[in-house]
Amino acid sequence: MSGQIPQVFAPARLGPITLRNRVIKAATFEGRTPRAVVTEELIAFHREMAAGGVAMTTVAYCAVSPGGRTDRHQIWLRPEVVEGLRRLTDAVHAQGAAACAQIGHAGPVANAASNRAPALAPSRLFSPLGMRPVRVPDTGEVASIVTQHAEAARWAREAGFDAVEIHFGHNYLVSAFLSPLLNRRRDRYGGDLAGRARLAREIARAVREAVGDRVAVTAKLNMDDGVRGGLRVPEAVRVAAWLEADGCVDALELTAGSSLLNPMLYFHGDAPRREFAKTLPVPARWGMRLVGRVFLREYPYREAYLLERARRFRRELSMPLILLGGITERETMDRAMAEGFEFVALGRALLREPDLVRRLAEDPTTRSGCIHCNLCMPTIYSGTRCVLRGEPV
Repeated sequence: MSGQIPQVFAPARLGPITLRNRVIKAATFEGRTPRAVVTEELIAFHREMAAGGVAMTTVAYCAVSPGGRTDRHQIWLRPEVVEGLRRLTDAVHAQGAAACAQIGHAGPVANAASNRAPALAPSRLFSPLGMRPVRVPDTGEVASIVTQHAEAARWAREAGFDAVEIHFGHNYLVSAFLSPLLNRRRDRYGGDLAGRARLAREIARAVREAVGDRVAVTAKLNMDDGVRGGLRVPEAVRVAAWLEADGCVDALELTAGSSLLNPMLYFHGDAPRREFAKTLPVPARWGMRLVGRVFLREYPYREAYLLERARRFRRELSMPLILLGGITERETMDRAMAEGFEFVALGRALLREPDLVRRLAEDPTTRSGCIHCNLCMPTIYSGTRCVLRGEPV
């Protein structure tokens, strides 16, 4: 790091690409692909984000296989979706922004009943999402998953994406392999941290080889699973250091929490238990009412709530880092730059106000209208949106 503090609204390099500023639209599943293909609604969603001033918008979530989706309504990268994704990236580029495809395998977070394909996990467990046991892949199947990531990255490049973000967080498949709680394997992909991190490193290497030196590669990495026995900061820092040493990833986006066991850790703010329950079929709705307070815990919201954990990574790594979690104000962005983070990522605040970044650039005193109620979370089943959008801020 040089002694000069980067300006958040100045152009910046991310690996082989140049972004117009340092603000990224974080991956938030859009809920606009009911037939697992690109729709005009999905294109419009990202066009609006790009027009609002972000440097790059992230399409979430693009699975590497049909069984790697959280449910059947998500895109999985294959030749049939390339044309639609090309129209999306063209629309984003026309607004002066870059486009990123988040790729990955949902693993134990996948709904096997919806996908009509078994959910995968490093070790045996019962999936409450598909209401059935997961399947444990052998080493040959794990190698196939690495290949699927490489193939998905090639299709993303073919579709005109400027970057791919590999999902190593939230107890999706790779994150589950990193977890000492979920990974009890005795083969080369389990055991000590080096074994549990092997899949992440192999995927990062395969993706880099697949896209070459014209597409940026980032990874969304859990700092803390937020559950007893899961991955915690000290081990996550070691994984990050290995990814840095391998040289296959241009930046890490630091996150926390588990879609399987503790999703509110990466949201913070109000826990919309009642609203979530209403979106679920009857058996799951009853289950949410019974265990909702355990599954959807409440963490008080504050600006940059993941910053304290992320500082440890910034101290021990030299590679670019993307700070995520409760960033809505210009002062927070400037503080992130001053503390050595190269980029910041915003999610919910842009659902409320897609033009927030442009307005912050024009007037640093602008305040976000997001109140962190998290009522956007249950809308993932009907088109992810802020339910308060349009109301006075």
